[in-house]
Amino acid sequence: MLAVNVVKRLPVFTLQVELTVENEILAVLGPSGAGKTTLLQCLSGLQRPQQGEIILNGRVLYSSVSRTNLPPRCRRVGYVFQDYALFPHMTVEQNAAYGITGGRTGRAGEVGLHEVLEMLQITHLAGRYPGQISGGERQRTALARALLAGPELLLLDEPLSALDHETRLKVRGDLKSLQRRWGIPFILVTHDLDEAAFLGDRVIKLERGRVTGRGGAVKQHGEGSLVVG
Repeated sequence: MLAVNVVKRLPVFTLQVELTVENEILAVLGPSGAGKTTLLQCLSGLQRPQQGEIILNGRVLYSSVSRTNLPPRCRRVGYVFQDYALFPHMTVEQNAAYGITGGRTGRAGEVGLHEVLEMLQITHLAGRYPGQISGGERQRTALARALLAGPELLLLDEPLSALDHETRLKVRGDLKSLQRRWGIPFILVTHDLDEAAFLGDRVIKLERGRVTGRGGAVKQHGEGSLVVG
């Protein structure tokens, strides 16, 4: 389980979020500039909050009280960036294998490289480079790399935004199945209502750094949107 209570002061507003995430997909919905990516970066260790705490499965990743701030490599947190951040000079197999670290624990520690490639249906692409595969295939490669790092939490920053409509529908179904099989919390950042409704076991709405709605369903309301139970 993930427990978060953080405050991060930004130039235009203060990110202040308190939440818990079980073994589920939490969709974080909100407009551009709402603080969604900043929240993920605080969880991953790429940014440091000013106060609060982040606890993952009983391990303190960050605490302003005890002055704990684990570096990203020690957090066991996988991060799939919006642009996937694959190495263009590495093959699909090499990019995926880059996530393998020593001393893995948990579900990922039981699974090898080729099993993950097979699970994500990219084994046949192992020898190709990112420039030779589709957007959906690059997304799966980035997922393989993140999973092979042995995460206890997976962060996804608008991972479907660069995909065409048909590929997006296919990949979001894969993501839902993957979370069920892997059995760890996923936090999905999106500004797409349909995506949040389909993928999220729970949904929160973030606006100017504050949670303004929580629930299990999403509906359109005028020009904006509401998160409702």
